Amino acid sequence: MRTDLSHSTVLFFGVGPRDASPDEGVVEDLPLIDEKAVEQLTEGLISHYLPDLQRSKSALQELTQNQVVLLETLEQEISKFKECNSILDINALFSEAKHYHNKLVNIRNEMMMLHEKTSKLKKRALKLQQKRQKEELEREQQREKELEREKQLTAKPARRT
Repeated sequence: MRTDLSHSTVLFFGVGPRDASPDEGVVEDLPLIDEKAVEQLTEGLISHYLPDLQRSKSALQELTQNQVVLLETLEQEISKFKECNSILDINALFSEAKHYHNKLVNIRNEMMMLHEKTSKLKKRALKLQQKRQKEELEREQQREKELEREKQLTAKPARRT
C-alpha cells in the first residue's frame, strides 16, 4: 500500500522515471482545445476580474490626484514658512533700523548741543577779545596822556629874548 501512495503522489506531481525532459511530448500530451471554450473562459475570467481592476484603477487615480493636491498644499505651507522667516528677518531689520535711528537722533542732539556751546564760546571769546582790545586801547591812551603830561611837567628852559 505504501508503494501505491508513493506511485500516485509521483503521478500527481508529474515526477517520475518516465518524465525525463519537461518539453518532451508537450504538444502530444495536450488534448485538443475548443477555441470557443477558450474564448468563453477568457471572457468569464475578464468579467470576473475586470470590475475589481477598474475599481483599483479609479482608486489609484483618486490617490494620485490626492497626492498632487497634498504636494501643492505642502508647497504652499513651505512658502508660508519662508514668508514667516522673511517677516522675522524684516522685523529684525526694522528693530535694528529703529536702534540706529535712535543713535542718530542722540548724535544729532549732541551735535546741536555742541553747536550751541561753541556758538556761546565764540561769542564769549569775541567779547573777551573786544574787551582786551578796549583795555589795551585805554592803556595806550593812558600812556599817551601820561607821556603828554610828563612832557608838560618837564622843565622847559625859558626862552631868552
